[in-house]
Amino acid sequence: MYPDLSYFFHDLLGTSPDNWLSVIKTFGFFLILSFLASAYVFYLELKRKEKAGLLQGSNEKERIGFPATWQELVLNGLFGFIIGFKLPYIAQHFDAFKPDPAKMIFSSNGTLLWGVVGAALFAFLKYWDRKRHQLSKPLIRETLVMPHQRIGDITILAAISGLIGARLFSIIESEENIKAFIKNPLDQLLSGSGLAIYGGLILAFITVYLYIKSKGMKPIYVMDAVAPALIMGYAVGRLGCQFSGDGDWGIVNTSPTPSWWFLPDWAWSYTYPHNVLNDGVKIDGCLYNYCHQLSEGVFPTPLYETFFSLIIFIILWSLRKRITIPGILFFIYVFLNGVERFFIEKIRTNPDINLLGMKATQAEYVASLLIIIGVVGIVYLYIKRPKA
Repeated sequence: MYPDLSYFFHDLLGTSPDNWLSVIKTFGFFLILSFLASAYVFYLELKRKEKAGLLQGSNEKERIGFPATWQELVLNGLFGFIIGFKLPYIAQHFDAFKPDPAKMIFSSNGTLLWGVVGAALFAFLKYWDRKRHQLSKPLIRETLVMPHQRIGDITILAAISGLIGARLFSIIESEENIKAFIKNPLDQLLSGSGLAIYGGLILAFITVYLYIKSKGMKPIYVMDAVAPALIMGYAVGRLGCQFSGDGDWGIVNTSPTPSWWFLPDWAWSYTYPHNVLNDGVKIDGCLYNYCHQLSEGVFPTPLYETFFSLIIFIILWSLRKRITIPGILFFIYVFLNGVERFFIEKIRTNPDINLLGMKATQAEYVASLLIIIGVVGIVYLYIKRPKA
C-alpha cells in the first residue's frame, strides 16, 4: 500500500519513505484525479450537446478597466492572510505536518505576523494589478459564455459541496461518530477521515443543479451529460481507497483462491500492508510510520468497485447517442449505481443501521432508494416522452 507518495517512490526507486513527499497523501491525490477525470468526460459531453443544439450559452456582464472593489481587496487579503499565517508555521513544524497535513492546515496554529504581512501583500497586488489596467472610461460588455466554459466553476462547486456532504453523511453513519460530532462539531467537520460517497453525490447534485439552472441551462440535458462523468470519477476515486488502504475494504476472506479466478491472488484476498489507517498487526522489522497490515485477508472491494464502475461507464458511453429521450441516461446511471453499491455492500464492513425493524448499512438503504428512483425515473420519462 501507498499511504502517501513517499511509499510509492520507495517501491519504484528504492528511496526512503516518510520523506517530504509524505505531504502528498495517496487518497487525496486520487481524489483530485477523480475530479479531473469527471471534468474531462463532462466537458466532452457538454460540447457534444452544444453542437446538437440541446444546450445554449448565456450572456455574462464583464467589467473592463474598473479599479479594484473593496470586496476583491478583502477576499485577496483574506487569502493572503491564510497563506502567510500557515506556510511559515508549516515550514517550521514540517515533521509534524507530514503525517497529517489536514490536521495542521485546519487547526488554529499559525504565525500571526506573517499572516498580516500576507494579507497586506495580496491586497496590494490586487489593487496594483487593477490600477495598471484601469481605463479612463471603464466599460461593461456582455460576453456569451457556453456551458462547457463553466466546467471550472461546476467542478469547484461539486468538489466543495461533495466533500462537505460526504463528511456529514459519514458523521451520521454511526452512533460513535454522532457522539464525537456533538462533543466537538468543528473538529469532526474539518477532519479528513471518513467520507461517505452518497452524501457527497447528493449535496453536490443539489448545489450544481441550482447553479446550472441559474445560468439558463436545461438541467435535464446536463444530467444526461454528467452521468458518464460521475461514474468515471467514482472509478478513479475508488483506486485511491485501494492504493492507500483507507479502510473501505471488505469482510474477511480466508477462502482459497478459486480455480476460475484469473486475477492475481491479492485481488481475491488482501491484507493491505502499510495501510494509511495503521490498522491490524505490526509488520516484522518495519520501522516506518505505516507498519501495519490486517491479520487476515479481506475482499479488496475498492478494486471491485473500480472494475464495475468502468463497466457502467462503458454502458453509458455507448448509449449516450442512442437514447433520445432526455433524462433517461441519467436515471440508468442512478439505477446501475444503486445495483452496484447494494451488492458490493454484502461483502463490506460498514456498520448496520436498524430502521423500522430492518438492519442494513446506510449505503444499502441509499442504494435501494437509488434503484427505485432509477426505475421510476426511466418509466416516467418513457411514458411522458414526446410522441413523434
